[in-house]
Amino acid sequence: MDDEKTGVPHIVEQKATTDSVSEKEKTGTKYFIWEILKFATIALVIVAPIRLFIASPFIVSGASMEPAFDTGHYLIIDQITYRFEEPVRGDVIVFRYPNDPSKFFIKRIIGLPGETLNIVNGAVSIVNAEFPGGILLSEPYIVFPKYDTLSATLGENEYFVMGDNRKDSSDSRVWGMLPGEYITGRALVRLFPLTAIETFPGFTRY
Repeated sequence: MDDEKTGVPHIVEQKATTDSVSEKEKTGTKYFIWEILKFATIALVIVAPIRLFIASPFIVSGASMEPAFDTGHYLIIDQITYRFEEPVRGDVIVFRYPNDPSKFFIKRIIGLPGETLNIVNGAVSIVNAEFPGGILLSEPYIVFPKYDTLSATLGENEYFVMGDNRKDSSDSRVWGMLPGEYITGRALVRLFPLTAIETFPGFTRY
């Protein structure tokens, strides 16, 4: 029953309106949180497999691949191609350092499984089934040579990797062959710096 003296109906109506707005706010908040959770779940389902099995980011640190790659270069690594194809000479790859698998290195593939690699005063030659007499590699990417000499024969699933900066690179000349199972993938895209955006950065076909 209305009470005109106290104005109760007015107060009750106002309270009902306030409660109604509060419920809407609660519903809106719950909907927003639910949408965020759905988006995060979908993103995780899509991104996680890509990150784990297809492509992953890598930031270059160190001078071993200069001048092709500098510290701070942001790369996307192709992790799937080597599941279907064998690595080739000239590929720039990221791999786990055999002596400490928690560390990642970036180098260039120079020698392939079963080949004999000879370095004489810094010049690299390869002996394999195709070139039993050996072939001298042209390496135009080298700006900082090192005039070392060595010889190595690679076993099955072993790779000889070297940094382009031969004077400042810890690579197969130092710690030996790279087992294929340590390879993470090849450099697919350079995204940063913006002035150096490139697909298959640093790749050389011999």
